[in-house]
Amino acid sequence: MSKPPRLDLPARAHAHRLHTARGVFAVHEAGTPAPGAPSAGTALLVPGFTGSKEDFVGLLEPLAQAGYRVVAVDGRGQYESPGPRDEAAYTVEELALDLLAQASAVGGRGRVHLVGHSFGGLVARAAVLRDPAPFASLTLMSSGPAAIAPDQQARTKLLVTALEAMREDMPAVWAAMRAQDPEDAAADSPELAAFLCERWLATVPEQLIATGRVLIAEPDRIEELKRADLPKMVLSGAVDYAWPVPLLDDMALRLGARRQVIPGTAHSPNAEDPVATARALTDFWGATAQQ
Repeated sequence: MSKPPRLDLPARAHAHRLHTARGVFAVHEAGTPAPGAPSAGTALLVPGFTGSKEDFVGLLEPLAQAGYRVVAVDGRGQYESPGPRDEAAYTVEELALDLLAQASAVGGRGRVHLVGHSFGGLVARAAVLRDPAPFASLTLMSSGPAAIAPDQQARTKLLVTALEAMREDMPAVWAAMRAQDPEDAAADSPELAAFLCERWLATVPEQLIATGRVLIAEPDRIEELKRADLPKMVLSGAVDYAWPVPLLDDMALRLGARRQVIPGTAHSPNAEDPVATARALTDFWGATAQQ
């Protein structure tokens, strides 16, 4: 899971509810320009499996300082966004429709730079495949061409099975997850540990079950995505357990996309080195504006 580098919002950011044609979503927003003031553009940041908008908290300030309006969102049923107790509500296509509604709500008259992290990248590409018109660019961050690596599929299957059996006892599932990796859990500060538990307990279990199944079985859609007429970037850390870096390198070649690796980071460069990640994003977005 992604672990935010901090939990407090920077001075230029605020939390609010984004009202869309598909419902209300919890967001963190930064860099909203004053009426009539110039803006470099708008970015919509989509978190991954077991994640939330807080995974992007480190990106808010540097992206806002670069002139961008930035909106990080909790998807339906994810942490502070409401969602039904119905697995059918969390298919990739349903979530892609939500994402298009979010882009419409934040985009105004301009197009939106779309960033999807991990599972969020699968949703982002589905939205682009449905309708690329609202988007100025697509960045797939630590998100691969199809299902996650076989060893991670096995871990995710175990989690999905546990959730199916114990969805009414999410604290017990959380305790079992943390017990599997005690060193990782012990490294968290008390504040971070409390947040991670709160986020888990607030996320709708059917959302986790449905999206976990997607990670296990998602087909390769790169040839479809290659035909979408917008600039694309594949960004990742130097290592990745969900989709190995050579696979991401190959995906970028297949897409004809820009490739960017953030040194010293793994599956969550957005949290592990947000300054370098923000620089890579703004360099890419600036290049797209000149095309």
